[in-house]
Amino acid sequence: MTDLLWILLTLQIAMGAFDTLFHHELTERLAWRPSQKAELRLHGVRNLIYAALFLMIAWAEPKGLLAIAVMVLLAVEVVITLTDFVEEDRTRRLPASERVTHTLLALNYGAILILLAPLLLAWSNQPTTLAATSHGLWSLVASAAAAGVFVFGLRDLAASERSDRLVQPDAALMGRELPGRRRVLVTGATGFIGRRLIEALTGAGHEVIALVRNPKTADLAAPITVITDLNQIAHDTRIDAVVNLAGEPISDGLWTLAKRRRILRSRLKVTRDLRRLIARLERRPEVLVSGSAIGWYGLHADEILDETGPANPCFSHRLCDAWENAAAPVEAMGVRVVTLRIGLVLGAGGGMLSRLLTPFEFGLGGPMGSGRQWMSWITHDDCVRLILHAVAEPRVRGAMNAVAPQPATNRDFARALGRALHRPALLAAPAAPLRLALGAFADELLLGGQRIMPAKALATGFRFRHPDLDSAFAAIVGARPRRATGVKGYDRLSWSAAGPAAAHVEGDLSSRP
Repeated sequence: MTDLLWILLTLQIAMGAFDTLFHHELTERLAWRPSQKAELRLHGVRNLIYAALFLMIAWAEPKGLLAIAVMVLLAVEVVITLTDFVEEDRTRRLPASERVTHTLLALNYGAILILLAPLLLAWSNQPTTLAATSHGLWSLVASAAAAGVFVFGLRDLAASERSDRLVQPDAALMGRELPGRRRVLVTGATGFIGRRLIEALTGAGHEVIALVRNPKTADLAAPITVITDLNQIAHDTRIDAVVNLAGEPISDGLWTLAKRRRILRSRLKVTRDLRRLIARLERRPEVLVSGSAIGWYGLHADEILDETGPANPCFSHRLCDAWENAAAPVEAMGVRVVTLRIGLVLGAGGGMLSRLLTPFEFGLGGPMGSGRQWMSWITHDDCVRLILHAVAEPRVRGAMNAVAPQPATNRDFARALGRALHRPALLAAPAAPLRLALGAFADELLLGGQRIMPAKALATGFRFRHPDLDSAFAAIVGARPRRATGVKGYDRLSWSAAGPAAAHVEGDLSSRP
C-alpha cells in the first residue's frame, strides 16, 4: 500500500471521527433520539465493517478469496452509506457542517477506492491466504481507528435497540391537565421546554400562538400560529394565558461581558414587549407565567430554601431578579403573574443532562469538584406540567420553584445517573481546571448550587410524576425503574423535606416572595 493511500485513509479516519463526535454525539445526540433508530442501526453495522477492514489492512494482506471478501465488504459499505444518506434526509434536518463533512467523506472515499481497487484485484488473483504484514505507524493508526469504530458500532446497535424505550409519553395527556380550551401565547417556543409545552397544548386541543425568531427554521406546523413580532397580534385578539420562556441560552458558552449582556437583554426585551402587548389588548390574559431560575437565590451551602428564601449576590441572581422585576408590573394590569424559578431540567433532548449522557454511557462520568454542591432538578415533562398548573391554578401567584421535592448533591446525582446506565461514575472533574476554563460559569452553574424545595407547588396540589432521581433517570434513559414512582412515590417522599415550608406558603399564597 502506498503512502498516498495511507494518507487518504488517515484523513478519512479523522473526518469520520469528527463527524461522529461533533455531529452525532455532541450536536445531534443521535443515540438518545428515538426517531433515529434505523440510522443508528446503519451506523452500527457500518462501524463494525470499518473495524474489520481497518484491522485487516493494518496487519495483513488478504489474498485470493479473502481479497474478494474485502471487495464485497467495501461494496456493502457503499450501499449502507447511500441508505444512510436517504434515512438522514428523511428523519432529521442536517446542519450545514454535517452536509459538508459528508460530501468531503464521500469524495475522499472515492479516491481511496480508486487507489485500493487495483491492489485488491491483483491480490484476488493470487492463492487464498492472509499474509501477515506491518506498516509501522500507519498500522497503529489503523488499529486505533478499528478499536474506536468497534466500540461506537456496538454502542450504536445497543442504542438502536434501546430506542423503543425512549419514546416519550403522549404530550396530549399533559395538555389535558389544563381544563377548557385556551389560547396561549408562548415565547421561546423552539426551546427545550417551549417545544414540549406546545406539543402538550396542541395535542390537547388548545390554541397556540408561538413567537419565534425565524419561522423557516422553527419547524412548527399548523394549527400553531407562528409570529416573529408581538406587533403582529391585533389589539382585539383573545389570549387566555401567556408563557414567557424566551431568552439567549445561558449555558452554551463562556460568560464574557458580551455574552452576559445578550443573556440579560434578550430576556428583558421580550418581557417588556409582552408588557406593552398586554397593555394594549382589549381583553387581557388571565395569567402571565414568566421564566426565571433558581439562580435567583444565588449560591448557598446546605440551607434548605423555599420561595421565601433569601438571595445571595451573583450574576445569576442579578439576571433572574431583573427578569422577574420586568414581569412584575403586569400584575397592576389585573393579570396574575407567576415567575417560574426553574431548576436543572432533565431530559435526553436538551439541557445539561443531554451533554452528560455520552461520557457517562462510556463510563467516563463522575462528580464535579467536591461533589457536595446541591443540584435542584426537575424532569422535562414535570416542568411542562408545572407550567400548565401555574396557568390553571388561580392560587399560584408570584415566584414558584420549578424543582422536584428531592434535590441531590452532585455526587449523588452522578451515582444515580451511573446506576441508570449501569456504568461506574468515578471520574471526578477537578474544580481548578473547570474554574480556569469557564470562570464564573463554573462557579455558579457547575461547582455551586442551591437546595431548593417546591413549597408553593406542593401547597397548591401539584403532584410530581418523578419526585426522585432514580425514577427520573429510569424514564429518561429507558431503564427499568428500581422502585415504584408516580403519585404514590411522591406521597412517601415529599413532605419529609418540604412539609413545613409548604404549610407556610399555603397560608400566604397571595403574597409575592
